[in-house]
Amino acid sequence: MTTNDNAVSVLELIYQALRALNEERAADEQIEIGTSTSLFGEGSELDSLSLVSVIVDLETLVSDKFGRTISLTDDKAMSRDPVPFSDVTSLQAYILELLA
Repeated sequence: MTTNDNAVSVLELIYQALRALNEERAADEQIEIGTSTSLFGEGSELDSLSLVSVIVDLETLVSDKFGRTISLTDDKAMSRDPVPFSDVTSLQAYILELLA
């Protein structure tokens, strides 16, 4: 796969994890899914439990798709400012960095 193919694949996996979260939420609690969707911090529509659910799902999806285990909440991720899951775009970039 090329870098661009990986970027598209990772973005789709993030969207898949967010769609799974939406399936568990009431119709009036659906989050809008896009590259600028805020996942953590000010403006985020996710509570901490929802964020953990998305991260766990995403780690599994990435492992299944790429055959590599990644950890999105290790010390490396948590020491960054801003954290890599502030929004979809930053999360995508971080996952691509981990897969490189």
